[in-house]
Amino acid sequence: MDKLEFRTAFGKRIEMFRKKLNLSYRELAQKCDVDHSNISKIEKGEVDLRISTIQELAKGLDVHPQELFDFKLK
Repeated sequence: MDKLEFRTAFGKRIEMFRKKLNLSYRELAQKCDVDHSNISKIEKGEVDLRISTIQELAKGLDVHPQELFDFKLK
């Protein structure tokens, strides 16, 4: 799995949790310190993330950060 595939798989995981909570990009952004336009880019695998951003996303999605990485590697 290359970097893009990893970021895309991670992004799909974020999207799954966001949709499960019926949150828009803006609503998730309000729950964490991440700009709503970046959430879209994260879900598409377009950006590398900092640890602090992962922590904020987990807080906004009300999950442990470890759960964001629970996806299969090819």
